[in-house]
Amino acid sequence: MTRFVSLSSGSSGNCYYIGNDDVSFLIDVGIGGRTIRKRLGLLGIDINDIDFVLVSHDHVDHIKYLGSFTEHYHKPVFATKELHIALDNHFCTRGRMYGCIKNVEAGETSECLGVKFTPFRVPHDAHDTVGYHIDFFGTTFTFITDLGEVTEDVVKYCGMASHLIVESNYDVDMLATGPYPPELKRRIRNGRGHLSNEQAASLLRTVAGPHVQSIFLCHLSENNNTPELALQSAEAALKDAAAEHILLRALPRRTCSELFIFES
Repeated sequence: MTRFVSLSSGSSGNCYYIGNDDVSFLIDVGIGGRTIRKRLGLLGIDINDIDFVLVSHDHVDHIKYLGSFTEHYHKPVFATKELHIALDNHFCTRGRMYGCIKNVEAGETSECLGVKFTPFRVPHDAHDTVGYHIDFFGTTFTFITDLGEVTEDVVKYCGMASHLIVESNYDVDMLATGPYPPELKRRIRNGRGHLSNEQAASLLRTVAGPHVQSIFLCHLSENNNTPELALQSAEAALKDAAAEHILLRALPRRTCSELFIFES
């Protein structure tokens, strides 16, 4: 049995949990330890049982509380060497991860306590941003957030997973007509920013198939998207792919999702 829950998703903070009764880990720590403890506790999960952390990149909404979490709980933190160098110079993490730094290589599979994970680079304007393909004792996930465009590696690793956590950040029309300044709009859509609903839907048309059991849309913009619009685009893509059997959910911002349980 594998448990998955989004503890928070979006620019206000990102943190995701995968685990079972024996091994568990977080992807990113963009929310505080007290919040993590409370939200996991409501699900019957003890924060002290977290075994390690995977880090996707060094933007504040993904690592704001990584330093304090590591200081308090002393858990191994896995990231690429380039990303760890950036974290060592970041105000959120500088000097706070002594003894916990674990380097991994993009494109190479690492293992911790029987959990296998492969980081792969994605285009985003941070230091060495990666997605992760994860084999959790036979239950497979591909996690991709904060990317400006779909790459061959994204398609490859999505094709290897049963459960996908995929960014669907903005609606094109909402962004175009919204209040953001032109420079920020260009940054979001320039190929190293974020993935639109349409781009996410195009990816799903390509990778949705009988091997995929669930898709979770993550990192929805609070100002340039709605869950309804993101789901509408994704649902149309799954219909086009004759893959309407797939569980589809938009992960909430600021709050915890429901707990999802998968059989291995």
